[in-house]
Amino acid sequence: MGNCSNHHLGIPPAKGPHAVGCTDFMMDHTSKGSFFRLYYPCHEAEKAEKPDWIPCREYFNGLADFMKINRSLSERIFNYLFGSFKIPAHLDAPFKSNEKCPVVIFSHGLGAFRLTLYSAICAELASQGFVVASVEHRDQSASATFFFHEKSESQTANQDLPKTSDSVQNSLESEWMYYRALQHGESEFPLRNKQVKQRADECILALDRLTEINSGIAVQNVLQTQFDWTTLENSMDLCRTAVIGHSFGGATVIESLCKEVKFKCGVALDAWMAPLDDETFPRVKQPIFFINSEKFQWAGNISRMKKLESAVIQRKMITIRGTVHQSFPDFTFLTGDWIGKLMKLKGEIDPELALDLCNKATLAFLQRHLGLEKNFNQWDPLIDGQDDNLIQGTNVTVIQSSI
Repeated sequence: MGNCSNHHLGIPPAKGPHAVGCTDFMMDHTSKGSFFRLYYPCHEAEKAEKPDWIPCREYFNGLADFMKINRSLSERIFNYLFGSFKIPAHLDAPFKSNEKCPVVIFSHGLGAFRLTLYSAICAELASQGFVVASVEHRDQSASATFFFHEKSESQTANQDLPKTSDSVQNSLESEWMYYRALQHGESEFPLRNKQVKQRADECILALDRLTEINSGIAVQNVLQTQFDWTTLENSMDLCRTAVIGHSFGGATVIESLCKEVKFKCGVALDAWMAPLDDETFPRVKQPIFFINSEKFQWAGNISRMKKLESAVIQRKMITIRGTVHQSFPDFTFLTGDWIGKLMKLKGEIDPELALDLCNKATLAFLQRHLGLEKNFNQWDPLIDGQDDNLIQGTNVTVIQSSI
């Protein structure tokens, strides 16, 4: 039987004091523009819609390509397994906050995308009072993404559309961009290094767009959602900004910190360090928190993390026992035990417990390094691995000469 019969499956609701809203933003319709899903504290509305976890077939197709399986077969499988799930946030709900919100820019992993795969983490941060922009990268590392190009004059003329506020949208046509696999014989580092640099630029661009919105500059959202962006004016505390990411997104955290000092700290979730230049490491001056899974890491990768160790700047590392690389994305909540373990989407630990530890440790670290006046410091011991389900540092043996 498929997972649709397992009623206990689903992305857990956020635990913070705020209801969570989400909306999508695209400014500059081309592939060079900024594209992200925003999670934020909101007014709870009775009839607020919760968006589909995967909203359209193109994302199913992208996941199929990334996993190297047949598109038509995978679409049926994915739709059966995951088609009924919703994101734990209210679509386009009105923004609400009694104080300025700290900001997090989130970077997804290889083969993921902005919309859904990390909604549990992003929604939790928003429920705790953060504004979170989950970027969809256009470096061909996402399983799928899209942008727009302008229609030809003949296409526009044939539509015979009325002149409305949607006229900008009516003159555009969507174009999908899918994951780019390595070619036969192609060296991986040049591609991934180029991608990580673009990804960092896209994280910085998202922060720039939020800065404009916060200062009251009128922005044109190509996607024309129902969300009122003017309500975010003067609502964000841009002196308290962090960058978080998983896997390739973890490397993106390091590159973003190197490129942009406005990011005050970073949290790298099971980071894949291979895309980074060695010259990047000594140029990073901000605190970093590595939160690793028990089963993914290896000596070479950990040794690159250890290049960021500092006697002056706080660099922390913990490992969550019983976790796998996919214990951080939403997939871990949406499959039964046997399918989850077969596909390495679940570890031995309860997925909600694992993510709860990850979120609490992250919040404690953010409070410490963003200077927040919250109660997240109650979880400070987690930063040092003080829990039965945590390891301080790593479970991987690293020979000193390899560092």
